[in-house]
Parts: sequence; structure tokens; C-alpha cells
Amino acid sequence: MNDETTPTTLDNMIELLTNVRRDYDSFYSSGNNAAGTRIRKTMQEVKTTAQDIRVHVQETKNTAQ
Repeated sequence: MNDETTPTTLDNMIELLTNVRRDYDSFYSSGNNAAGTRIRKTMQEVKTTAQDIRVHVQETKNTAQ
């Protein structure tokens, strides 16, 4: 990951969370199990993306010292 992709990565993570909102509501209000599966898949993508961002931030911080 480089400096140019970091903002896009963060924007993608925000978009993932925004898009999963309908499934979240459907799962908890209607008990839609398929929506629960989609939530879990999206949360895994968010977790992976967040870890990529954390690594990039740490690398950037270490090179700035």
C-alpha cells in the first residue's frame, strides 16, 4: 500500500460499512439469516482493510522518524 491508495482504502472501508447497513437492519429486525451472512462477510473485509491501513500508518510513522 502506498500514500496514493491510503485515502481510497479508507473511503472503501467507509463505503462497505454504509452499504451493509440495510443488511444489518434486516438481520436484526426481521431475523434474515442471509443478511447475517452478508454482514459477516463484509465485517471480514472491513477487518482486513483496517489491518492494511494500520500497517501502512505504522510504516509511514517509522520512516518519518
